[in-house]
Amino acid sequence: MTTLRTPARIIPRAFPGIKPDEVQEIIVNSQIKSYPAGMVLCQEDAIEHTFYMILEGEFEVTKTINNKEKRLLKTLIAGDFFGEMALIHNAPRAATVQSLTPAVVLELDKYGFDRVLKHSPSVATAMVAEISNRLRANDQLAIEDLRLRAREIADAYQKLAEQDMARNEFLTSIAHELRTPLMVASGYLHTLKKGVLSGEQLKSTIDIVSRNVDQIVNLTNDLLFLQEQELVLRDFQPVNLYTIVETVVEKYQGKAKARGITIKLRGNANLAPVQGDEPSLERAITGLVDNAIKFSPPNGTVDIRFADLGQHVSVSVVDYGIGIDPQIRPRIFDRFFHLEKSDDEIYDGLGIGLSITRQVIQQHRGMLDVDSQPGKGSTFTISLLKWK
Repeated sequence: MTTLRTPARIIPRAFPGIKPDEVQEIIVNSQIKSYPAGMVLCQEDAIEHTFYMILEGEFEVTKTINNKEKRLLKTLIAGDFFGEMALIHNAPRAATVQSLTPAVVLELDKYGFDRVLKHSPSVATAMVAEISNRLRANDQLAIEDLRLRAREIADAYQKLAEQDMARNEFLTSIAHELRTPLMVASGYLHTLKKGVLSGEQLKSTIDIVSRNVDQIVNLTNDLLFLQEQELVLRDFQPVNLYTIVETVVEKYQGKAKARGITIKLRGNANLAPVQGDEPSLERAITGLVDNAIKFSPPNGTVDIRFADLGQHVSVSVVDYGIGIDPQIRPRIFDRFFHLEKSDDEIYDGLGIGLSITRQVIQQHRGMLDVDSQPGKGSTFTISLLKWK
């Protein structure tokens, strides 16, 4: 609780230069009132006629910005005052003032102020001088607020421009990622329709068509999954994280073998189950494993490590590849951001794998961390709550 101030000490602050007898005149025409916490004394846009001097307690001054945002302008304590414009002008309140604690105030309404002026005209001069000072200070606050808003608008415009560019890049990538397998599958299907293939040629052609159709299906499923994740709240069940990782690794053995990559599982296989949705977590881990294989050097190793962290279980996917440039690290989880090229190697994909992983882990109230050094590799760690 703030220290109680007496009217005789506060009034000269509100009316600088007035005489002791004029102070007493103001006290005679004022009232001392007590209010609980949460009481609104001044309401923004309301026309009111009372001036307040705080004897005890704290108040907040807020203003509505853009018809919706409530912004805190300042906090007032014992010895401060507010609402002086109400004594000389019938304009609406410029802000809302609400008590934060139980408070005691000295109130002077317009009628009492008019009685004071009849006996003490110098009070009006003091009041006008103080209001002029307040207006100058408010002008500076308004200017600073406009500067802040200008910066916010500029930042928002920049983000919109970046999002627009990302959307255009995404559409270009989508067109490329779909067009290539579609053209390949279509070309081979036309060949199949002619009925001129047989034996090993026929089997090879069917495999190519199947592989390209699978690529189209997987891409479509990833896009639909991203949209679904934003709309559907999963019903969590106890999930064995080790088993999920084994499933993902089995699916990716072919891709890893093609690059000469060895995937090793390290750590305790008998960890406690975690809270989760198994299909979603499988997709999240798929993004990390796919990423690790893609950015590992040929004939390299990907380590997958498990750990018990008390209330959490963690799984880390470690590669020893190109690492992440610090300049792009803040963007690696952005939707549709992907590294197209490093040195002479070109990387395919749309850049949605890590964004899917992040979205899934956020829905699971888990943590996703990355530690990376350029040229030495990256470690992505997922931590999930144990099932209770």
